[in-house]
This record gives sequence, structure tokens and C-alpha cells, in this order.
Amino acid sequence: MVINVESLGRRFGDVWALKEINFQVQAGEFIGILGRNGAGKTTLVRLLTGQLSPSEGSMDICKHRVESRPTALRRIMGVMPDTTALFDGLTGEQYLHFVGRIHGLQEEVLQNRIRELGELLEIDFLQPLPIVDFSFGMKKKTALSAALLHAPSLLFLDEPFEGLDPVSSDTLRSLLESLRDHGTTILMTSHLLGLAERLCSRFIIINQGRIEADGSAESLLRGNETLESLFLRTVGKAKAGALTWM
Repeated sequence: MVINVESLGRRFGDVWALKEINFQVQAGEFIGILGRNGAGKTTLVRLLTGQLSPSEGSMDICKHRVESRPTALRRIMGVMPDTTALFDGLTGEQYLHFVGRIHGLQEEVLQNRIRELGELLEIDFLQPLPIVDFSFGMKKKTALSAALLHAPSLLFLDEPFEGLDPVSSDTLRSLLESLRDHGTTILMTSHLLGLAERLCSRFIIINQGRIEADGSAESLLRGNETLESLFLRTVGKAKAGALTWM
């Protein structure tokens, strides 16, 4: 077991963003964390990666308590946050060098990995352009590169496809399939249900801070049901899209 979460809850003021969250993750699973806006998906990722402390319950990753933020977890975890928490004044190469040195990568290894990531994701990290001037898609690619740079065995991706063009999205899909097939444990939040259905081996659907469904597609879907219809059945169908003045 890689992750064990028991009775996890997080409160902001009087509002519980998450409540009574319980699940385990086995090595090599690719889990899609699904839910509507505000359901608690990003809060869960921030808790599991030590960016937030829980209001109740516990989280263990590889038998380490997440709240204590042990160095051992930082070595095995790669994190791509929902917002690109980058250093805007640095170039892409400078930022990735900074991240790589934190993880103890030697210069030759670091240079080769930056080059390979740039070629795969079609972004020139060597250009003398500060990150503040990057497009949103370029920032997402830089954040993803930083998460992958040290070859983590456990990967957290919060909306990784957001802001990517179709070609870049297909490249990322292929990359995630390769990581999955090589045994990387991945937890990914996404609103792109078609991509999630293609990539993930298991789904956790959160609604209003609680887990409403947890299992493989085979165990959750009914008959010819798609992941989208399961999602709507679980969290509620859309309202009629009409306005009184148009």
C-alpha cells in the first residue's frame, strides 16, 4: 500500500471542504479524482502533498505521516499543482536547474533531462525568456517538467491538461500512458472525463466534500454507461441552459 487515508477532513472556518475521506492506493494505480468545481479535489491534493494540514484524520504515504513533511516523501513525490507555482523572474532553464539541484541531480543528468523534456513537450527551456512572459500552456509544461525531473514513483497532477493545445494534450496523454505502464503511481484531478476514462484504472468521485463513488470503471459503470453518465448520475444532472432575457 502506497497511500492510506483515514477519516480525513479539512475545514476552512465553519465550512468543511472535505469530510470523512477514506481510501487506500496500491502501487501502480492510476487514479482519477473527479468532481464538480468546489467539490474538494484540489484540497485533497494539497493535503496529500503536505501543502495543507488536516483538520481531522490522518494520511500516510509509504508509511510516513504526511503532516510531518518528511524529506523521504519529497524524494519520491512529483507534484504538478493546479496553479503554476513557479518563480516568475527565472527562465525555464533556471527554474528547472533550481528544482533539479534541490533533488540532488548531477549537472550532466540535469542537463540531459531538461533537454529531453523540452524536446518531448515542444518547449525551448533555453530561451532567455522569464517565466512571467510564458503563455499559460508553457507554464503548465514547465510545472509538469519540474514534477517529472527527479523521476518520482508517485505523481500528483492537478488538472494537467488545462490550457494545453490538442497536440500537446495528446503528447501528455501518451506520456502518462507510458508512466502508467512502467508502474508509476498517479493521482490526477481532471474535468476531461473522456481522457480520464482512457487513462485511469480507478476513479474517486467527490461531491460536496465527500466520496460518492470509488472503484474501477468495470465496477462502477452500468451496462453501456460512460464515465460521463456515471459522473452525472453521481453528482447531479445539469440545469437547463437558458436565460430569461435571451
